Amino acid sequence: MSGAPALEPTGAEERPSKGGIGPFLRMAAPPTLVALLIVLAWYGVTYFVLEPDRRFLLPPPHGVILQGFLDGGVLTEILGGLYQTALVAVYGLAIAFALGFSMALVMSQAKWIERSLYPWAVVSQTVPILALVPLLGFWFGFGLMSRVTVCVIISLFPIVINSLTGLQSVEPKLHDLLTLHDAGRWTRALKLQIPAALPHIFTGLRTSAGLSVIGAIVGDFFFGRGRPGIGILLDRYSRRLRSEELLAAVIVACLLGVAAFWIFGVIGRRSVGHWDPSWSDKRQKR
Repeated sequence: MSGAPALEPTGAEERPSKGGIGPFLRMAAPPTLVALLIVLAWYGVTYFVLEPDRRFLLPPPHGVILQGFLDGGVLTEILGGLYQTALVAVYGLAIAFALGFSMALVMSQAKWIERSLYPWAVVSQTVPILALVPLLGFWFGFGLMSRVTVCVIISLFPIVINSLTGLQSVEPKLHDLLTLHDAGRWTRALKLQIPAALPHIFTGLRTSAGLSVIGAIVGDFFFGRGRPGIGILLDRYSRRLRSEELLAAVIVACLLGVAAFWIFGVIGRRSVGHWDPSWSDKRQKR
């Protein structure tokens, strides 16, 4: 009995991409188009919506570039503020991670500890930070310590909740396997729970990194003393109606938050992307 003829390979099968300009364009083209639309809308509002005597409220993009980024004195001032804000954000994020992960690790070991500490982690997220600013100023002064404290309060909760979720998400069968080997509580945590929680930990860090930048700017804006950061510059430019410099500082602040989010995204993909589907590069490129 004659069978159906075998299909010869045509070479048309889909092959994995080996790189090149194609993947880069697929990633860069959509946000670039959105940016162009934003710039066009910006020009439209400046020249067709605002009256000529009110255009100082929203100067055109080229004015922001000329006076905010190409002016050497202003650029030096903004970069100095960027450095101060980034420094405060890094300090705050590091302390928030140490506190948040420690709390999550302790809570994962016993339910009564979780019931004792978890409500206070929620309180740290729900208390309006602006209500605490005067108290923080009275307690710690109006310098670096108060600004870092604001960052810690704002960025603590995502680290706690994501780390705790990851530590408690280990399959019971794996716990049973370590029980058969008489593994202790902390051996179980170091060799099983913490590695399994890494994807959740990086998710919390990525979220808290952006929040820490916000906290640094908020603390800088309201304390307003010491070396000027982005927050002090925003207040200074708004009081003097220097719209171009104000928008340049806002753009730099946004870029700092995006950079913080992106850095921990890259670190997470490099660390756990090869075994966790939610962080893999393949999923990101779909």
